[in-house]
Amino acid sequence: MSVGRSLSLLLGGVFAALLLTGCANSGTGPVPPKTASKVDLKRYQGTWYELARMPMYFQRDCAQSEAHYTLKDDGTVGVLNRCVTMEGKLEEATGTATPQVPGKADKLWVVFDSWFSKLAPGVVKGDYWVLYIGDDYQTALVGNPNRTYLWLLSRKPQVTPLVREELLAKARQQGYDTKRLIWRVSDSNIATTK
Repeated sequence: MSVGRSLSLLLGGVFAALLLTGCANSGTGPVPPKTASKVDLKRYQGTWYELARMPMYFQRDCAQSEAHYTLKDDGTVGVLNRCVTMEGKLEEATGTATPQVPGKADKLWVVFDSWFSKLAPGVVKGDYWVLYIGDDYQTALVGNPNRTYLWLLSRKPQVTPLVREELLAKARQQGYDTKRLIWRVSDSNIATTK
């Protein structure tokens, strides 16, 4: 093989590597989902009921879930997640959500209070991307950039079939597999605790 051909192959390989590097996006997939253009945390705070979610290890026993968000003076958000199991047992987790980019609230880091987060602060944090928020702040879609997690949220535990279909359509438009969703269990199917 001639020196000129070797140099051409080497330069071609370098160019291809640079091109592929330019196409990479931190492992979030070909195109990450789009977030809501603007999220007002004052309006976002309060109680949200989970209508449906993609499977998640930490919620494996949850039949019904809700999240309570409280905006703090420092711009972070206090998080209280509540889960009711099929046996009627209540489980809670607390944490803090912090904007990933100062002044923008569409992408948050969430850290839950646990022995591990105290042992290694800043290491264990989850992406919380607000993908859609209704104009009236009554419904929302939240996910993560690699599309492994998704939550359909509402201010009420139940929504109309039309609202449900609108949320599902928005999730599918963002590339989420809505067939994997786990839906909220009705009150009548949950055991009452004594």
